[in-house]
Amino acid sequence: MAKILRAALIGAGIMGLNHARVYSEMDDVELVAIADVDPKTVARLMQRFRVRGYTDYRELLEREQLDLVSVVVPTEQHYAVVCDTLRAGVATLVEKPIAATVAQGAELIALAHETGVLLTVGHIERFNPAIIVLKGQLDHGALGRVYQITSRRIGPFPSRIKDVGVVVDLATHDLDIMHYLTDSIVVKLHAEIGRRLHTAHEDLLAAVLRFENDVIGMLDINWLSPNKVRELSVIGERGMFVANYITQDLTLYENDLAPYGTEWPQAALMGVTEGRMIRFKVNKKEPLRAELEAFAAAARCGGPAPVRPEDALLALMVAQKLVESGAYGETLCAVDDHGEVWEPLQPRRRHLAELEVGAIA
Repeated sequence: MAKILRAALIGAGIMGLNHARVYSEMDDVELVAIADVDPKTVARLMQRFRVRGYTDYRELLEREQLDLVSVVVPTEQHYAVVCDTLRAGVATLVEKPIAATVAQGAELIALAHETGVLLTVGHIERFNPAIIVLKGQLDHGALGRVYQITSRRIGPFPSRIKDVGVVVDLATHDLDIMHYLTDSIVVKLHAEIGRRLHTAHEDLLAAVLRFENDVIGMLDINWLSPNKVRELSVIGERGMFVANYITQDLTLYENDLAPYGTEWPQAALMGVTEGRMIRFKVNKKEPLRAELEAFAAAARCGGPAPVRPEDALLALMVAQKLVESGAYGETLCAVDDHGEVWEPLQPRRRHLAELEVGAIA
C-alpha cells in the first residue's frame, strides 16, 4: 500500500474549510494539522477533523512532519506564508492568485527552484471536467481554427473578499483558462473597470484581449449580478462550444457548412449556418477534489506541478495589466518594436516553443 501523505492546512476560511474536508475524505492523505489566526475556528476544526491546531502557522511548520500543505490565506499574505512553507521543505499548493504582486510571485517561483520544493497554484477551473473535455476536443481540432473565447463570470458581491478586486479574484480564473485552451499568450488588451459597491477595489470588468495566435478573448466579470453565472464559449471555424462551469455541461453548436474535416479556406467561402447541437458526455467530479488528488500525486512523486507556477504568474500579470488599462483608459501591448514581450510572458513563450518542438519531433 502506498504511504499515507501527511497534509496540513494554513488558513481556515470558507475555501480552506473545503480543503480540509476533501483532505479528510482522501484515502492516501491524512489531514494532521490546521492553522488559523482565529482561536475559535481552530478549536472548532480540531474537534471536527480530529487534528492538531495552531494559531501560528510557523509553529505548525516547526512541530509537524508534513508531506504537503495547502495555503488558503488572504492574497496579501501568500508571499510570506509560501516562503516559509518552501523553506520548510513542504510541497505547497497556494490558492490563486500566486501572490499579491508579480514581483512577489516571481520570487516564490525562484525560491521553489532554489529549494527544489514543489510549488503549485490553485487554479481550480483547470480541473473542471467540462474544461478538461473541451481542452481535449480543441487539441484534436474539433473547431478547426479558433476565432474567439468569451468568459462570463458574474454574481453577487462576496463580503469575505476585502483585499483585492474582481479582476485579481475572478478574472485570474478565466485568464488562466484562456491561456490553457489557446496555448498562446496575450499580446494586446483593453479594459474598462468600475467600482460600484466595493469600497476599495473594482467590482466590474469588461475587457478585450488579443492573443499571439490571433484569437480574440472577451471578459465579462462582475460582483454586481443577483444571479451567479459561470460560462465559457469558444467560437471557431466549425461551430461553437459552450461550457458551464457550475453544471459541468459541455455543448457543441455545429456550423453545418463546415463539418469536421473541412479545410479552412473552403469553409471561409462557405460561411456559417446552424447545424447539430451535441451535448458531450462529461464525467462530473468536484474540481477541488480532482485538484488536491493531482497535488498529492505530484507531491508523492516529486512533480511536475499540476498547474505550473509560471502559468499562475502569467495570469496574475495580465490581470494587473487589465487593472492598469482600466485605470488609465489605455490599450496595452505586450510586444514592443523590438519584439520583446512583458517579462512574465517570456518563460511562457519559451515553454510554448519547447512544446511545439517536442510535438514536431
